[in-house]
Amino acid sequence: MRGRVCLFLLFSGMALVITTDGWGQPTPPGPALLIESLRVQSPLQFCGETVPLDNQGVLERFEKEMLIALWDQPQVILWIKRSTRYFPIIEEMLAERHLPDDLKYITLIESALRPHIGSPKGALGFWQFTKGTGRKYGLRIDDALDERRCIVASTRAAIACLTELHEHFRSWTLAAAAFNMGKQGLQTEILAQKTDDYYHLYLPLETQRYVLRIVAAKLIATHPETYGFHLKETDLYPPHRYDRVTVNCPDGLPITIVAEAAETTFKIIKDLNPAVRGYYLNEGSHTLFIPVGTALGFQSRYATLLHQWTIKKDEYIYVVKKGDNLSLIAERFGVPLTTLFLWNDLTRGEPIHPGDRLIIYPASEAADENDNPAATR
Repeated sequence: MRGRVCLFLLFSGMALVITTDGWGQPTPPGPALLIESLRVQSPLQFCGETVPLDNQGVLERFEKEMLIALWDQPQVILWIKRSTRYFPIIEEMLAERHLPDDLKYITLIESALRPHIGSPKGALGFWQFTKGTGRKYGLRIDDALDERRCIVASTRAAIACLTELHEHFRSWTLAAAAFNMGKQGLQTEILAQKTDDYYHLYLPLETQRYVLRIVAAKLIATHPETYGFHLKETDLYPPHRYDRVTVNCPDGLPITIVAEAAETTFKIIKDLNPAVRGYYLNEGSHTLFIPVGTALGFQSRYATLLHQWTIKKDEYIYVVKKGDNLSLIAERFGVPLTTLFLWNDLTRGEPIHPGDRLIIYPASEAADENDNPAATR
């Protein structure tokens, strides 16, 4: 049986013990830490608007959100570590539009600053836009690109959405509530209940929690040491450092070509450009991030690799014949069916027809192609 390790923390003059199991996973904070965390001394605000903790109902709801957040210690640690990577980008964009800095904390409770996280309702990305709402505010969302995963593009859309909501409701608290439940839904409740005070509105339970979850996240992330989270500067995730390049694709192009031109890996290109879906870039011009310092000479390397790939592509074309299907073709050439999909940017169930042209690499080169990491679509 694995032993337990005790870690001693100093909190408000009290020696607290947080135990970890043999795998190094922290156990939930002890009662003393949790109780002390609820004794908030100063008034709380969201975007300059006071949270009425003198209202017993609001106080109870806020305390619940604090306890739930602090119970999930690994999540809080990741909030803090990721914030140094992404918050500077959000802060700069909010400041440019003279919007409250507190709006950045919405991303903690929406996505925990994870670009690929999705919801059962189809929301996705840093700010959890649905496809319809994302497109309404200018995001490109299709099979090739999903800008909900891009911190810059999605934050720009969130700023536009929240600004519009604030102009309508004249309150950032209500704007945040509407961001969660929808403008029309909130307006309906305001008219039906004859109050525009968020804290006095009876709303869907998720929306009743929403602003208080943001405030709890803000309080913990702003003063982590107060709540027992003592992270060193070296513990924090550094911002992505990158160069920006423009890639002109005459036809569908494997992302591996860009990775080679940038002297890096497929995975790094995907990590720096989470909005890009699949393994190929569509025909046209693309602005991409590549590792810092690799822009010098990139276009020359890219032109050479593109030329080589174009020749290779012509050599490895297979023309679909009558009676062919993808399974038979994959078996004939001794490659996995999924690899055939990848090489040709096909989706499962997509039909092929006589005369269609497929890329099929020889077995000696197929192994090299398959070494590239898979991407999450």
